[in-house]
Amino acid sequence: MLRAPCYIMSDAHLGFAPDDVERAVVSFFRHVGETGGSLVVNGDLFEFWFEWRTVIPRQGFRALAALADLHDAGVPVLMIAGNHDCWGGEILRDDAGVDYRFGPWVGDIAGWRVRIEHGDGLRPREDKRYRMLRRLLRNRLAIRSFRWLHPDLATPLATHSSHASRTYVARDEGRGLRDAAVRAESADHTLDAIVFGHSHVATLERLPGGTVYGNPGSWLDAPTFLCVRDDHIALRQWNGSAESSDLHAFHRRAKEALPQL
Repeated sequence: MLRAPCYIMSDAHLGFAPDDVERAVVSFFRHVGETGGSLVVNGDLFEFWFEWRTVIPRQGFRALAALADLHDAGVPVLMIAGNHDCWGGEILRDDAGVDYRFGPWVGDIAGWRVRIEHGDGLRPREDKRYRMLRRLLRNRLAIRSFRWLHPDLATPLATHSSHASRTYVARDEGRGLRDAAVRAESADHTLDAIVFGHSHVATLERLPGGTVYGNPGSWLDAPTFLCVRDDHIALRQWNGSAESSDLHAFHRRAKEALPQL
């Protein structure tokens, strides 16, 4: 169970994003630590993440240190692997103290039953070729072979190949992932909320069956995030405080959106 308030963010792409984005992310993490709540990072925090036996990428180091500080302060941190940072392991889990998972994750957040998944590969037709590539990239033999490359060669190779993905904003404006959320709702009527990332399209809406669907959006475009409390879930934009006004919000049981503050 993740306690309230629970803050959910995704797609910062640190290492590609400008330095001010990383500073904003670190400030956001520190604020989460002050609330006594919990944090979910729903994939692609890093533009590229890979763990050699004694080496990690330099980019995003301050954010990694901030995550470790959250763990040391007793703040639960759940991180779902994205398509850019799906090669994590001991350093994220043991050194930073992050609960690093390969999605989907289903669990309790402040009394809400929530399904969280990064969202890559969920569109049946559009992502068919990508799913084939993902199986190759996450193959143990491929990962072991990549580890033999020197980090100074491997890092630019990986980041160059991911250019199209990191600058990607869904051409369908997020409709494909919304359809995936509708399918997930139909498959599990016990869900109160479904959260995806990946599309870079910030979203909060109620699905036909009553489940709330949220996407925190991308910090490359605007620093938006979701905040889950016992009674409602809100989409907000970081302006130096996570307690900024709600851009949109839904009550867990009500059928209508809460009024904007």
